[in-house]
Amino acid sequence: MAEKHRVRFEPVGIEIDVAEDTTILRAAAEQGVMLMHGCKEGQCAACKSFILDGDDVEHDRYSTFALPDYEKEEGFTLLCRAHAYEDLTIELLNYDEEMIQSGLPIQEATVEVVSNENVTHDLRHLVVRLDEELKFFPGQYLDFAIPGTEETRSFSMANTSARDGLLEFVIKVYPDGLFSRFLDADVAVGDRLRVTGPFGVFTLRDNPGADLIFVGGGAGMAPILALLRSMAERGLDRKAVFYYGARRRHDLCFEAELRELEEKLPNFRYVPALSEPGDDAWDGETGLITDVLRRAGLDLTGADAYVCGPPPMVEAALELLPALGVADKRVFYDKFTTTGEG
Repeated sequence: MAEKHRVRFEPVGIEIDVAEDTTILRAAAEQGVMLMHGCKEGQCAACKSFILDGDDVEHDRYSTFALPDYEKEEGFTLLCRAHAYEDLTIELLNYDEEMIQSGLPIQEATVEVVSNENVTHDLRHLVVRLDEELKFFPGQYLDFAIPGTEETRSFSMANTSARDGLLEFVIKVYPDGLFSRFLDADVAVGDRLRVTGPFGVFTLRDNPGADLIFVGGGAGMAPILALLRSMAERGLDRKAVFYYGARRRHDLCFEAELRELEEKLPNFRYVPALSEPGDDAWDGETGLITDVLRRAGLDLTGADAYVCGPPPMVEAALELLPALGVADKRVFYDKFTTTGEG
């Protein structure tokens, strides 16, 4: 059994035991401590923290874009890739007091494939049925094990809870992606897959008086759709706008449901935009979705913003939203990195 060490997180004063063969982030999740994180693969930097005391830390492979060498030398670390080999004190640079002790237990479960259908040319709607109960917050994600490999891939649930044991995912298919090839060629109705979770902190914070801005693209549809569905189920009447970017009209999905949500949520608007409308008969917004948001001329002072999608879109939104009035700490994001980058 791997030796364990005590890790203390400041300024929150929480301590956990971490085995040497487990990352600090994973150990925290297993003990119900919800630290800020995104990709869990050392690419997005959402879990970047600073080592205040102790230096015997080893890291699994990560992107130097997320943790440049000079930052590592100064004492910064990525908790999703860090292994403790002595007791440590770590300063959390990015944490949410609402979330940190609200973690749900990490579970391993088996699911049965119910359907695997295209919703656009490169997005799949995968529906699976759980063999056992698995609790999660809307907006969180699961890791799927890829049979015959040691690899996993992470995908956000689009639903609010496992009603009838069903879970929904919207998954982008990459031409040379390991899970994409598996999903496209091998996954059939009735197949059984292994999943682990829940992970992620892309969940709706309780802030009744604040307007909501959702910005998404690609498979970022899934967790945002989960949050909107949750609002409809709970009867939340917060003013909300969902800006969703796609290239062409055939890249839009869940249009009918989103228009229905406009009826269920009187203060909600759905604003799709096409960056390359081409010859499509399109009279809606055009351009990059962040440009559409900028052109809207909104004063977002006091608003909460939720951003999910490909890294370039997320980065552009993270730069724009504070300029429109959203406080940095009220911008919540999930950056959908692709495994193998950097």
